[in-house]
Amino acid sequence: MRGLLQRVRGARVEVAGEVVGAIDQGLLVLVAVEPEDSREQADKLLHKLLNYRVFSDEQGKMNLSLKDVGGGLLLVSQFTLAADTRNGMRPSFSTAAPPALGAELFDYLLQQAKAQHADVASGRFGADMQVHLVNDGPVTFMLQI
Repeated sequence: MRGLLQRVRGARVEVAGEVVGAIDQGLLVLVAVEPEDSREQADKLLHKLLNYRVFSDEQGKMNLSLKDVGGGLLLVSQFTLAADTRNGMRPSFSTAAPPALGAELFDYLLQQAKAQHADVASGRFGADMQVHLVNDGPVTFMLQI
């Protein structure tokens, strides 16, 4: 499971012109599910997202987590993050989970996030989404579980 974490001042996801998820300060995370992933990987990713120290403390050091700052968490499914780009000029998606598994694990991740954190929003799995964000820093990390 992969998560592209971006610290944001604000972010929103639109589907067909309608805002389906939005947060103020927090983390926008693009999530890719891979064929061998399970709920265990989803749990590990969520733990890392909630506790990864990417927000600045009073001294300007990245010592605070999403939990510490009470920020929002916006989860967006993005199977293209799992693409194999090592060869050729066209990405291969054989390294991405089948849609049914991707949907199941993304939904599980989302439900667990809502159970553990107050401010959680999401995009819509499988939809054509427009993602708007103001990246803060910029601070971006690729997490691979």
